[in-house]
Order: sequence, then structure tokens, then C-alpha cells
Amino acid sequence: MKYKYKAMTKSGQAIEGLFDANSEAEVVAMIKGNNYLPVKVERDVGSEAQFELLSAKVKKKDLAVFCRQFFTMIDAGLGIVKCLDIMEVQTENKTLKKAVGTVQEDVQKGLTLSEGMEKHPRIFPSILVSMVEAGEVSGNLDAIMERMAVHFEKENKIENKVKSAMIYPAALMFVSVAVVIFMLTFVMPTFVGMFQGSDVPLPGPTRILLAISDSFRNFWYLYLAGVGLLVFGVSSYIRTEDGRRNFDSLKLKLPVIKGPSAKVITSRFTRTLSTLMDSGIPLIKSMEVVAKVVNNKVVEERLTNSIEQIRKGVPLSRSVKDVGVFPPMVDSMIKIGEESGALDDILLKTADFYDEEVEVALTKLTTLLEPIMIVGMAIVIGFIVIAMYLPMFDMMQTI
Repeated sequence: MKYKYKAMTKSGQAIEGLFDANSEAEVVAMIKGNNYLPVKVERDVGSEAQFELLSAKVKKKDLAVFCRQFFTMIDAGLGIVKCLDIMEVQTENKTLKKAVGTVQEDVQKGLTLSEGMEKHPRIFPSILVSMVEAGEVSGNLDAIMERMAVHFEKENKIENKVKSAMIYPAALMFVSVAVVIFMLTFVMPTFVGMFQGSDVPLPGPTRILLAISDSFRNFWYLYLAGVGLLVFGVSSYIRTEDGRRNFDSLKLKLPVIKGPSAKVITSRFTRTLSTLMDSGIPLIKSMEVVAKVVNNKVVEERLTNSIEQIRKGVPLSRSVKDVGVFPPMVDSMIKIGEESGALDDILLKTADFYDEEVEVALTKLTTLLEPIMIVGMAIVIGFIVIAMYLPMFDMMQTI
């Protein structure tokens, strides 16, 4: 990590700079080794923030392994500093590895583990920071880490299900585009000479296809640049506040994907809230954390509004119902949990139920998308084939 330092030369001249080291002691040793007098040494937070901004995102799987190994070492009687030291050595993800190293130094300086993690919001999620803080207060950090390992393992499982469901449609789309490009670039030109050498007027579909083929072969770089600009523009827009809100709103409205999206959000909401409340974190604080991890801007804003309702005395079941995204079963189960005093257990059972529902919904989504994409591909390729053979039929009639 980089440190900013200020020092004085023997002649009284002030110097400052950056030095890459593992600790402040190394920086001080470097300054004294150059016969300078150290004045100030501090970690370069700006460069670390830039590093986290540009570095790869830490996956749920990496966090699950981190929590699982942390639990094992704490349960074996190791101290937090020693655990972090071992974790830094054996962690494979470079981003997480660097963050663990800085957290270890902060803990050595007197900060708590949760305070050290809180400095890296892009790496350690708010739910993990809140849970670690609760574990430090209650003295059961080992149990908290085990619980978080299970939580991130199930989150990773849901994410993998979503990705797996999208692999086949994406592959089919890629093949469709590749076939169309091949036919326009290599197959269509073989018919051009035959069409142009005949006196038979070309049908409209054929003229359109010839124009597309000719422009694609001569100006392919414009098509490539257009696609690149489109992808860049859409991704940049989605990263904005309004773009993310509109995109997430669309996911909740499109007939094909709104069902699976709502069930994924429901599973994440109920499991996270159950985990937080079971660890003794107050409802308001739990809802604030949950609002940040549902991964949908629209639902996040509605949950934030529901927190204000809860503060005014509105029951959780009623405020969740007003969100308008969760299935009716959710607020009914929460109401039962509120009346029985076992809300965390009810939420956990609801999360397990919707985990299975997510898998069923994604399977149905894949089954539905497959024929739609095949029909779309058949229409496009069928148009190309018909446009190529129509002039041949006209030529045969002329002969």
C-alpha cells in the first residue's frame, strides 16, 4: 500500500512524497535510512480509493470462503489479528487480499474489525459490516462469521442460477447473429453476379437484402463502431441514477422477466432480514441494510420509504405489502411471525421456499425464451433465403 510522508533534510528543507510499503514502520525506516527526519507518515487513502474503484469486484463466493475460514480460525482460538494475517496470505482474490491487509493494520492500531471493514464499502458489504459489529458487541463473532458464510453461499447459489439460466439464450443469440453475418458476407455475394447478369427485375426483398449485404461488406467498421457505441451508451446510462432506476423498473414490468426478478428479490430480502434479526440487530437498522442489498433501485427506494412507516408505528407486514413487489405470501408470513414472536424463523422458512421458487421460475423463463428466439431466428434467416431464391424463380419463369 502507498503512504504519504513528510520529512526534513539536515539543511532544514521540507520534502514529501509517496512510498509503497507494508506498514508505517517501513516508511519511517526508509526516511531515516536517507538521513532525513520523519515529520508525518499516513496512508494514502486517495490511491486506495482509486484502487478499489478500478479493481475487480469481490464475488459472493470469495466472501463466503473468507467468512468460513475466519470462523474456523476464531473457533480454533486464534486472535483476530492472526486470523487476518493468515487470510491475507492465503486469499486468492487480489482485491480482497489487499483489503484484508489494510484491515489488519487498522486492527493493530486499535480499530475494531467492523470499523476496519467499514473503510472498504466496495469490498465488504454493509450486511457483513453490521453483522461483524453485532458479533463484536455480543461476543459471538465466530457464530456470526459462520452465519455469514452460509448467507453468502446461498447468495452465490442464486446468482449462479440466474447466470446459468441466461447462458443458453445468450449462446442462441450469438449463433443467430453469426449465421446472419455469414450469409450476408459470404453467401449473398455469390448470387450477386447471377442477379446482375440477368434482365429480370429484382424483387423488393432481394434489392433490400443486396443493399444490406453491400453496405455490410463495405462499411463493416461502421456497423462495429455503432454496436460498440450502443453498448457503451447503454452501459453508461445504466450506471447513472436515473438509468439504473429505469432499468430496474423495467425488470419489474416486462411480462417475461418480472416474475423471476420479483422472486429473486424476495429471496434476497427475506434471507438477509432473517440473518440480521436473528443476530440481534434492531428492525430499523436491519431494514436499512436490506434496502442496500436487494440490488434493485426501485425496491430500495420503496423499502427506504417503508422504514419511515415503521418508525411511525406501522407493522412490518403492512409496510412490506405497500412496497408492491413481494408476493402476497410474504406479508402474510411476516404477519404470522409478528404475532407469534418468531419473525426471524418465519423469514428464514420463507427464504428457503423462494429459493426453490427462483429455480422453478428461471427454468420456466429459459423454456419460454427458447422457442421465442428460435422463431425469431427462423424469421430472419427465412427472409434471407426467400430473398435469395425469389429472382431464381422469376428467371425460370422467363426461360
